[in-house]
Amino acid sequence: MNLILLGPPGSGKGTQASLLIQKFNVPHISTGDILRAAITTGTSLGKKAQEYMNKGELVPDEVVIGIVEERLGEADTQKGFLLDGFPRTVPQAKALDETLKSLGKELDAVIDIEVSEEEIVQRISGRRVCADCKEVYHLIYEAPENVNYCDVCGGKLIQRPDDRVETVKRRLQVYKNQTEPLIGFYRDKDLLRSVNGEQDVEAVFEDVVTVLKGDYA
Repeated sequence: MNLILLGPPGSGKGTQASLLIQKFNVPHISTGDILRAAITTGTSLGKKAQEYMNKGELVPDEVVIGIVEERLGEADTQKGFLLDGFPRTVPQAKALDETLKSLGKELDAVIDIEVSEEEIVQRISGRRVCADCKEVYHLIYEAPENVNYCDVCGGKLIQRPDDRVETVKRRLQVYKNQTEPLIGFYRDKDLLRSVNGEQDVEAVFEDVVTVLKGDYA
């Protein structure tokens, strides 16, 4: 089972990825993780990536694709994989097709977790973090007794800059600009499987498994 998992920030994609790799016993390939691993282990591509990052520049597609190719060629991907965070654009998706072809693999499905902008903004902007003990709360879903103070240590609750409404909306716009063409790309290939991400975690996971059953049952 070779899968790609798509979803905007705050969609619960990470949680679903954890559940999927447990159920199907395949490795979770997060581009952020494998990029850091390549840099830490000092591979040739990792060194190239580090050079760009040291200059504050984006790592070019060809370097990222090379690192992804190395990871997909490892033994634990023989029974499948779950790609998370890659591809982000249609050119990357086309490059991934070529990479998979060279490895004798092909995609089975692309799971898109759909969540409205309003829901995402509410989920992320409602987060509060204790400035002292770092306990995390949510003003709607896991509210503290006092909206200004931590239940655990009494420290002041703050909103991280990344969780502010204007920042969340900017992140969502970037995701939309990159991903909408990608969704169309995979829909045209009849690989896209969309699920409603505005349900509870278990219901979303059940829907993901259900849409995959037609492919893998």
